[in-house]
Amino acid sequence: MEPPQTQVHLEGNRLVLTCMAEGSWPLEFKWIYNGTELTHFSLEYRYLIPSLDRSHAGHYRCIVRNRVGAILQCSTEVQVAYMGGFVEAERSQTVSQGEGALIQAPRIHSFPRPQITWFRDGRKIPSSSRIVCDSVLNTHDTAICGDQISLNIAGSDLADTTVFLHLKVNVGGPADPIAPSIIVSPKNTSVTVGRNEAIMECVANARPLVKMSITWRKDGVVVNTGIRDFGRRLVISLPAVSDSGYYECEASLRSSSVPSVAAGAFLHVLGTPQPDIVWYKDAVPISPVKIPRYRVLVGGSLQINGLLPDDTGMFQCFARNLAGEIQTNTYLAVTSIAPNITAGPADSAVIDGMSVILHCETSGAPRPAITWQKGERVLASGSVQLPRFTLLESGSLLISPSHLSDAGTYTCMASNSRGIDEASSDLVVWARTRITKPPQDQSVIKGTKAVMTCGVTHDPSVTVRQLPHAPENPIAVLSTTEKRAINLTWAQAFDGNSPLIRYILEVSENNAPWTVLLANIEPESTGVTVSGLIPARSYQFRLCAVNDVGRGQFSKETDRLTLPEEPPSAPPQTVIASGRTNQSIMIQWQPPPETHQNGPLQGYIIRYCLSGLPVDCQMKNITNPDQTSLLLEDLIIWTNYEIEVAAYNGAGRGTYSHKVTEWTLQGVPTVPPGNVQAEAVNSTTVRFTWSAPSPQFINGINQGYKLLAWEQNRANEVTVVTVRPNFQDSVHVGYISGLKRFTEYYSSVLCFTTPGDGPRSPPQRLRTHEDTPGPVGHLSFTDILDTSLKVSWKEPQEKNGLLTGYRISWEEFNRTNTRVTHYLPNLTQEYKVTGLTALTTYTIQVAAMTSKGQGLLSASTISSGVPPELPGPPTNLAISNIGPRSVTLQFKPGYDGKTSISRWQVEAQIGIIGENEEWLIVHQLTNEPDARSLEVLDLNPYTFYRFRMRQVNIVGTSPPSQPSRKIQTLQAPPDIFPANVTLRTASETSLWLRWVPLPEWEYNGNPDLVGYRVQYSKAGSKGGSLSHVIMDRLEREFTIEDLEEWMEYEVKVQALNGIGSGPWSQPVHGRTRESVPSSGPTNVSAFATTSSSILVRWGEVSETDRNGLILGYKVVYKEKDSDAAPDFWTVEGNTSHSVQLSSLGKYVLYEIQVLAFTRIGDGKSSSPSILERTLDDAYQITYRRNSSNSNGATVDVLSPSARQYTAAGLKPEMVYVFRLTAQTRKGWGEAAEALVVTTEKRARPQPTSRPVVPQEEVQARRVLLSWEPGSDGLSPVRYYTVQYRELPDSNWTVHSASVSHETNSYMVDRLKPFTSYQFRIKATNDIGDSEYSQQSEAITTLQDAPDKAPTILSVTPHTTTSVLVRWQPPSEDHINGVLLGFRVRYRELHYDRIRSFSVRTVNSASTNWADLADLSKHKRYEIRLSVYNAVGEGPSSAPQEVFVGEAVPTAPPQTVVVQSSTATQLDVTWDPPPLDAQNGDIQGYKIYFWEFQLQNETERLRTLFLPELGVKLKNLTGYTTYMISVAAFNAAGDGPRSLPTRGRTQQAAPSAPSFIHFSELTTTSVNVSWGEPKQANGIIEGYRLVYEPCTPVDGVSKIVTVDVKGSAPLWMKIKDLADGVTYNFRIRAKTLTYGPEVEANITTGPGEGAPGPPGEPFISRYGTALTLHWTSGDQGRAPITRYVIEARPSDEGLWDILIKDIPKEVTSYTLNLDMLREGVTYDFRVIAVNDYGYGSPSAPSPSISGNHSNCTALPLTHGEMVRLDEGRFPALELNNRRLSVKNSFCRKNGIYTRSPPRPSPGSLHYSDEDVSTKYNDLIPAESSSLTEKPSEISDSQGSDSEYEMDQSRQKTHSFVNHYISDPTYYNSWRRQQKGVSRPPAYGYSQPEPLVEQESRQHPPPVPPLPPLIPQSAPSPQPQCQGQATLFRPKGSRTPTPSLLSSEPPSQHSTLYRPPSSLGCAAQAPTAGFSSFV
Repeated sequence: MEPPQTQVHLEGNRLVLTCMAEGSWPLEFKWIYNGTELTHFSLEYRYLIPSLDRSHAGHYRCIVRNRVGAILQCSTEVQVAYMGGFVEAERSQTVSQGEGALIQAPRIHSFPRPQITWFRDGRKIPSSSRIVCDSVLNTHDTAICGDQISLNIAGSDLADTTVFLHLKVNVGGPADPIAPSIIVSPKNTSVTVGRNEAIMECVANARPLVKMSITWRKDGVVVNTGIRDFGRRLVISLPAVSDSGYYECEASLRSSSVPSVAAGAFLHVLGTPQPDIVWYKDAVPISPVKIPRYRVLVGGSLQINGLLPDDTGMFQCFARNLAGEIQTNTYLAVTSIAPNITAGPADSAVIDGMSVILHCETSGAPRPAITWQKGERVLASGSVQLPRFTLLESGSLLISPSHLSDAGTYTCMASNSRGIDEASSDLVVWARTRITKPPQDQSVIKGTKAVMTCGVTHDPSVTVRQLPHAPENPIAVLSTTEKRAINLTWAQAFDGNSPLIRYILEVSENNAPWTVLLANIEPESTGVTVSGLIPARSYQFRLCAVNDVGRGQFSKETDRLTLPEEPPSAPPQTVIASGRTNQSIMIQWQPPPETHQNGPLQGYIIRYCLSGLPVDCQMKNITNPDQTSLLLEDLIIWTNYEIEVAAYNGAGRGTYSHKVTEWTLQGVPTVPPGNVQAEAVNSTTVRFTWSAPSPQFINGINQGYKLLAWEQNRANEVTVVTVRPNFQDSVHVGYISGLKRFTEYYSSVLCFTTPGDGPRSPPQRLRTHEDTPGPVGHLSFTDILDTSLKVSWKEPQEKNGLLTGYRISWEEFNRTNTRVTHYLPNLTQEYKVTGLTALTTYTIQVAAMTSKGQGLLSASTISSGVPPELPGPPTNLAISNIGPRSVTLQFKPGYDGKTSISRWQVEAQIGIIGENEEWLIVHQLTNEPDARSLEVLDLNPYTFYRFRMRQVNIVGTSPPSQPSRKIQTLQAPPDIFPANVTLRTASETSLWLRWVPLPEWEYNGNPDLVGYRVQYSKAGSKGGSLSHVIMDRLEREFTIEDLEEWMEYEVKVQALNGIGSGPWSQPVHGRTRESVPSSGPTNVSAFATTSSSILVRWGEVSETDRNGLILGYKVVYKEKDSDAAPDFWTVEGNTSHSVQLSSLGKYVLYEIQVLAFTRIGDGKSSSPSILERTLDDAYQITYRRNSSNSNGATVDVLSPSARQYTAAGLKPEMVYVFRLTAQTRKGWGEAAEALVVTTEKRARPQPTSRPVVPQEEVQARRVLLSWEPGSDGLSPVRYYTVQYRELPDSNWTVHSASVSHETNSYMVDRLKPFTSYQFRIKATNDIGDSEYSQQSEAITTLQDAPDKAPTILSVTPHTTTSVLVRWQPPSEDHINGVLLGFRVRYRELHYDRIRSFSVRTVNSASTNWADLADLSKHKRYEIRLSVYNAVGEGPSSAPQEVFVGEAVPTAPPQTVVVQSSTATQLDVTWDPPPLDAQNGDIQGYKIYFWEFQLQNETERLRTLFLPELGVKLKNLTGYTTYMISVAAFNAAGDGPRSLPTRGRTQQAAPSAPSFIHFSELTTTSVNVSWGEPKQANGIIEGYRLVYEPCTPVDGVSKIVTVDVKGSAPLWMKIKDLADGVTYNFRIRAKTLTYGPEVEANITTGPGEGAPGPPGEPFISRYGTALTLHWTSGDQGRAPITRYVIEARPSDEGLWDILIKDIPKEVTSYTLNLDMLREGVTYDFRVIAVNDYGYGSPSAPSPSISGNHSNCTALPLTHGEMVRLDEGRFPALELNNRRLSVKNSFCRKNGIYTRSPPRPSPGSLHYSDEDVSTKYNDLIPAESSSLTEKPSEISDSQGSDSEYEMDQSRQKTHSFVNHYISDPTYYNSWRRQQKGVSRPPAYGYSQPEPLVEQESRQHPPPVPPLPPLIPQSAPSPQPQCQGQATLFRPKGSRTPTPSLLSSEPPSQHSTLYRPPSSLGCAAQAPTAGFSSFV
């Protein structure tokens, strides 16, 4: 896919160019830009430009290739769209009226061409007959004035650019007519055929314009088509070649004799350009000049002559013209080519018997067949193969072995279907030299001559040549005539029968590997002078000779010769100076190049002096050659210095470096401005004049001056005005305004620079001018009579001069013509005004006077004869215009007190609004008596306010107005920045930032949106900064992560809220911690120097990756692909960048890396690894029979890589000796020997003797084992294996399996110190292993120094000069002995150098902490830790850094006092920690508080970010005990808490009761219960129950209120309800006051699913008992579970439950008439109950009258009388009480009771003293007084009925609820007879067990209800008195009273009688009829 021909992109955008290609994988891509390679071939098919700029515009194309070939993509032009600004040019133009104005559009740099829009007075200018905007950015207008133009670029996203131009028209120009003139002439134009249109423009001007006409002609012929825009434009659509010609426009005035004017231009219409054809092969242009076989034909075709295989590939044809380019491609595969011998055989020579190869390489397609011939004889081909002649795969011929007859000419012939090619060569065969007659064994007589003969034959044509011998006796001596030269001489050696060609001289410099020094010494030479050597280095030489055979051996080395030292010949490198302070400069450098040091450096000389001044230089001598930096101190502030550095050695000082210049940093000026004069200009302004200090004393760049003025005794309140410096004038002038009038000031002037202020000039005393005074104070009136009064006042607070007197005037109100004025002396402050008219209002004014005139008037109104009074409060406060810091108050003035209001006073509650909160004065407005509104300023943003006002007159201040509504001011950005910003080092890549958060009142907005923004950047960097937002208003620290190591940063903080950001804090600086280098050194190289050594060199670590001070380097190396741990070679210091690795393996490939290390540790290794192999050795193996001499030995030379050898052809049962020797360049080494027995009768060896370890050979980590070998089993022992085990119970471990067979001792290393071991050994031969020997005795290694450092757990600042270090010792395995103690090393850290450690020794093994004291404040320290034992000290731990100078407080705040303020507030005060325990400035306090014994659940924190000594804890729970603890904090952190102090809040209103529950709901009653408040907030004094119908009943809405005193009971029976009415019940609890209420609704009457009414009951009477009968009704949705009987007095009393829990099977019930009150008629009815509740009641029974009987009061205990109904609530309406028959039933029925007292107005009071005194053993359970306020409530007015029950009095009226709401019963009370006794109605009996058990088996269903109210303990059982009883079994049934007779029960089967009803001591029944029982 071809790319678009052109693509346009915005400047700054990201551009990705994609090369789309298809083909066999892998495809490789390369990008070209404007013909230049951008990338190399890779798999990446995209080219990314992250951010386009204009330089990226151009042509891009890609090349793609695979194994088939390569093709070139069509280019795409990338155009970068941009817009610059308008080029500055003339912006104004003036023309005369009537002339044409040509306004050139300002030039603008942009691409593409922008659109132009012209505006005049803000409106777009349309083209007209007068105005034209042409397409070349010009505007033509005859009358344009004050225009604005705007340049808009269309088709891009670039911003618009606007420029303003001005056109001025001079009125009164020439009169009509004006001859036509051409303003814009047509221009020569060229277009191509096919373009849409060609445009010719002609703009003319004339007057009158309406008569001007423009005529167009082509080649003199008028053109009538295509004329546009009032004739100004000729448009030729779809131009063709025929449209070319000369076009002319003519402008003329119609009906005028004014001559016309014409102008013209040529239009050229061009046809389609002929394209250029360019051919490419594999993306490379084809040049027929270079390759004549390629030819481009006339039509563009490519012709290739003489095809070759190399012609295979991709061919492309590109056609290009002005319109662009297109391409097509094809693939050419050359498959058939004639054979060609590319490399024919060469003439060769060989010795007979040896092998020789004759080469023949060919090409062709198909592959040529090869045939070898000698003469006409075919030796080898595809089908012929003669012995000794082999045709190899490559086509070459192998002759093996060669014979003398093989000499001759050989021909190689290549042939295929396309032809034949051949080539020949000659072979010479030499005869081998042979011994034809070997020497014979001879026997001769001792002392005679023996002749040994040896016959030899050889080839006479062969001359034996050999390598030359080594030169002899080389001698090197220092040259006496030339410096740095050595004279070398030698003796010539044997040339090896071949003339010498040259000598090679090698040198070893400073024991470095040998290198070639001279490679072409003349062969006749016997000496040479070696010059250009380096002083102070040692040299050693050796030579070898070279002839045509090769290079001979080297001579022996000369003696090592050392050149004398010379001073360094080069200066130190990279000298850099940088100002550090205003009196110091840091100078840094690198040593001179090593080759120019000329000896060991001994130090450096630093020479520095003032720049440009003829002064002597100062010197600094550095005697440490490793030091490469120096801080020059005690310099002059803000001064330029010249600095030079030179190195020196033992021979002297070298050359100085180039001078570097640097300024010391700016300081503050040291002298004040001179000639300071200050004088008052007026009453508030002072004028200063001064001259600038001398520049040499300014010590920096003068930033300006500060004018200072302060009052005497107020030196801290200085008024400062800053004045910019004026460098032109010698005298400077400045003013301070806004001073106090007529006030004495001291004035001064200072100069300041960026670092700070200089000294002040001597203070000058002056006084501002006198001015008119302010108003008098406290204007008041006394002795007010009808015609006179006395006026008093005080001096003005602002006298503004010397008072000369007072002016007093008075006038009738609003009648200035009655004014009377008097002038009084300055000491008079009262005046009696006389002559007043009685009862007349007067305005009285008083003003003070000075020499400048009268001051402000103080006025007030007063009525004569009417004394003024205290004013009343303002009213109708309204608030408007609420802003962040102000509001407007409108108000209506109150009573003025018969005099004018002198001041309006605004008070406010701020923040917390409440009745008990304090009011503060926030605003006052004086002398504005007629004010009706005022603006309250200086409020806090986003703060709640409630305002009130007072008005003040001469009498005093009014009471406050009613408070306004609560308002909240609007939000605003924070006003301040966080305080106490500090920055500390946190880690290598992070900094710890801390600040004091804003106080709450500075949030100025929603606290949830308050946070902080941290901005940080590299110090001194001009790049962008980064920021981070912390949305936590209480956060006071932040760790800045992902920073660069060992880098200084600048950080600042600002607060922000939902509106905006506050100001930035002052920047703070900090540096990240030193770390390890993050990359390795650069330019690492390795060079093998010998077979066991490699020279490694490296460069510096990149500065950005050093991350600290480089202390040295480590070379990391290991064998390639080895799993072993790498070895390290350490190079201390940062000056050496090379090292020679020695003792390496021979001919081994090593992986080598280099790393740098700092004091923190090792950095990353260099990458990639460097691979280097040590040089090769040769090996020679020799073996022979042990009995033969060495002459019969077999010798074989092995390759350097060989590591094994197989010897064959040995004889059995023989002993052979094998010797192995290695060879290096220096010669053969020593031989290793081994015996080998060739036998099959060998056996495994016997074990060695028991190994022994001499005690003197025991060391800490190694021991020496020795043993005696056992039998070798007829096979030599090859090696021993040593095993060891660690006692007591470790397994055996192999230490070495390659112990030499020749030794009988072995050093076992790598053992643990102070550890017991045993050892054993086995031997191994060629057959196998022996058994292990006996184990040695236990051996304990000696102690050694520890090998592991302790772990530092924490380093904490303890005080401002001490830190506490805590640690954990290493494990015992690493102590290596008995731990004796610890050593703590610490030192102060500097950024530019390393200081030595101080050591603190802790002589205790159990101690795990140390306190380092007497440290320097505000410094960073490094701390390391080590352990030591008796042997020595272990390694140091990793360094820990700590900043000293900040420590948390070490003591809590003192004297914490807690006082209760309100029910929700506690006031806490305290004293600060002792001063010596604060450890810095206290920044605030943390107050922890929690509810007593609930710390984990309720603890809260209040933080004060100001060092205040008190806090008000608000929003607490009422009447709750709190524990309060206070802690102080400073910049280092939190101090300890104080001991908890207890405090309790005051009582408050309780929370709402926890629930309301209803039970026993009938048509007229309900049992209401409630739960205690969840938060009592005090002592519960009682409850208030209020209920009322939701809708009026019978037109009446009755509200009933009942007050229950005490915390119990928590239920009440309500019986005065109406059927089917919904009631609202509300209950609230009371402590000091009532709390909120809980409410619920309940509707009386049967619920859905409840039973229907039973049948109408009827009554049968039998003696004193009566039986109630009924029939069952509808059971509802569930079976009936029981029945309930209700009763009421017939005189319209309230229904109440009499009997409950009647079994469901029963339809009758018998009760005793004695239960009824004599003389009262009763009605009864029955209600059925099921699981849905109480049903509808039956119809009332016939009325029946009660009889008289005595009632014996039998006390009933709570347990007897009270039971739980199905609702789990007591059936009685009152709880927690004891009941008796007398004080319940009998009293209700007039027995032993007295009538209630008469009702008092508004309430009824009941008392029963006789019962209280007679039955004082009874415990009162409910209120003894009841209060009722009965009334009927109408729709418009209501009143409450209130009940009150008090448990404090022993009174019981159980009938209360019966009578409480029904006044009709008052008469019945009156009818009661006092003192009438009655027999008891029933007694008590215990239930029978059977019945009890039965009742337990069938309990009634109990719905889930709230928790029961706890019951009091039951009282003792009463004694049985033999009376008939009512029985109530346990469970749910209600007892039926038994008859008084003891006869058996009635025979009526329908009567229900409980079992054992006549038994004595029965359980007391629970009677549900609370009105009776």
